Amino acid sequence: MGENEMSVFGVPEAEEEIYRHFLRNPGTRADDLHPLLRSRYGQPRTRIARLQEMGLLHAEDAERRIFPADPETALARLVDVRLAALHQELRRVTRSRHVIEGLRAEQGARTPHPQGIEQLEGLAQIRNRIDDLAFFARDEIMSVEPYTRLSPENIARSRPLDLRCLRRGVRIRNVVSSAALQDPPTAAYLRELAKHGAAIRVTSDTTERLLVYDRRAALVPLDPRDTSRGALLAHRSGLVSNIISLFERIWEQADDLSLAVGGAESGEGAAAARPSGIERRVLVSMCTVGKDEAGARELGVSVRTYRRHVADLMQTLGAASRAQAALLARERGWI
Repeated sequence: MGENEMSVFGVPEAEEEIYRHFLRNPGTRADDLHPLLRSRYGQPRTRIARLQEMGLLHAEDAERRIFPADPETALARLVDVRLAALHQELRRVTRSRHVIEGLRAEQGARTPHPQGIEQLEGLAQIRNRIDDLAFFARDEIMSVEPYTRLSPENIARSRPLDLRCLRRGVRIRNVVSSAALQDPPTAAYLRELAKHGAAIRVTSDTTERLLVYDRRAALVPLDPRDTSRGALLAHRSGLVSNIISLFERIWEQADDLSLAVGGAESGEGAAAARPSGIERRVLVSMCTVGKDEAGARELGVSVRTYRRHVADLMQTLGAASRAQAALLARERGWI
């Protein structure tokens, strides 16, 4: 006989050969099996019992004649059973992060990373580590990625990982550049992720690049302008906490994707008709905080950035003073 074709369903070669025998000879009794099968597998009753448990064989009359189940129906059931088993195994594996961390701790005992930081060199090593971190993520992935577009290759590489994480219940929060919405394939991919449960926001005011996995590991490039130069992977809790704080500030100041996409699709006039998240916060700060230094500190931005937002808002509103800008903003319902 040829290759054991049903092994993928968990059916050993011996059971498969017996099942095929009953397909050719339905209604045969166990005692009347072909002598070749009896000599090859000894007493076949145990194997027949296994095939009955799997739903491949069944006895229909008092003479205990055995009949095969329809192959299409039987294999569909085996596929469901096999997929359920694989799903449980996958869940068990993804819950075994403590084993991986323990093994890495052993590795670290031999070649410790200075101050809990690992340096990654080259795009291939960075991508492999990102794949590894995403595969074993259990709770949350946070990222800031100010790209202006994603290539078809990048989308094809990222989609299965991202969707797999979302299907497993991993929370994804992603901040991207508003310029990325001008590229139709990139915008469509971001909308696809949002449809599957990802929380995506956009901003025009950051050049940071960072990735955080389960609040335990944080990845940042050596040079945000040239990711090919390498990256740093931080494991130490203090460093990771600081990077998470930076992410939360960027997240708070960014706009939800649905609002940003609506503005982009409605044209420049509609986009100008509504302030961004950071602009709304600057307007509120202009009304409640006296000095620019205090306002910038409250928003977590530099004084220079804060003043630039104030100047842009005054120009947009056509205001000659900050007080007039605040008044006009209230009239428009911005604050």
